[in-house]
Amino acid sequence: MQERDCSMPVETDGYAIQGSSIENIDIGFYEYVDEALNLHVTSNGGFKKVPVTWLASERAFQIKNNVALRDASGHLKLPLITVNRTSIIKDPSFKGAYQAHNQLPSSGPRGYKNNPYHVGRKIKSVKSSEFMENDLNEKTLGQNNNGYTITKKIVYEEVYIPIPVYISINYSINIRTEYQQQMNQLIVPFISSTGQINSFVFEKNGYRYEAFIQQDYGLSNNSDNLGEEERYFSTKIEVKVLGYVHGEGINDPKPQVVTKENIVEVKLVGERLVKNISDDKNYV
Repeated sequence: MQERDCSMPVETDGYAIQGSSIENIDIGFYEYVDEALNLHVTSNGGFKKVPVTWLASERAFQIKNNVALRDASGHLKLPLITVNRTSIIKDPSFKGAYQAHNQLPSSGPRGYKNNPYHVGRKIKSVKSSEFMENDLNEKTLGQNNNGYTITKKIVYEEVYIPIPVYISINYSINIRTEYQQQMNQLIVPFISSTGQINSFVFEKNGYRYEAFIQQDYGLSNNSDNLGEEERYFSTKIEVKVLGYVHGEGINDPKPQVVTKENIVEVKLVGERLVKNISDDKNYV
């Protein structure tokens, strides 16, 4: 059996595997808003895409690194969409498809017992070819049918990961525009893109997550203010994402991905009985 220890993506002869993480969910959700929805508005400069920014860094950092989002005086250029993670909830009532509590042992040998969730397998072509070549040399092939050689000695690499831990992540999408018409153009895709339901699915690195748009769209504006303050229209959209994580990230002492090979042949060493005719004694 072969075992690999990894907390980062693992290369296993041509394909990479990495666990689901909070960062993976964050990036997947952000890319859904920025790329999948691909929101545009009509402006003085024509029909243009609305920038989407992740609202997590310090304001001074954003001003320095997102110069295109602000004017000379430091005010935001509208329209603008910001995405922010507001909370993470580990709800015991939400456990996905695996309801049992599987506490991993704190000590002991590493192996698939710590990673009981089977995610797939692939044929180890080199080792399978070696078994086939040995069978050819020994003329012990399973069957020969019309000139085609059939052998059942195929080596598979089985891949195991820890059982996912399910969490709920709440995100806040804030849309800010200068004109009411632009706001209408931006909130309609959130309303209509999911049809008659308020949920959608997004993917990142092969993992699928389900998101639920909350029913209330928080609207606000300062149109009643006749002062010199910059006019704006704002809408806040809350989204709840049902996600899951594998392992404990870089702080996990256990392997996040374990690969093992199946057993295709078992040979038993036989015993030979030798009889000494002269003294009629048996030797093993």
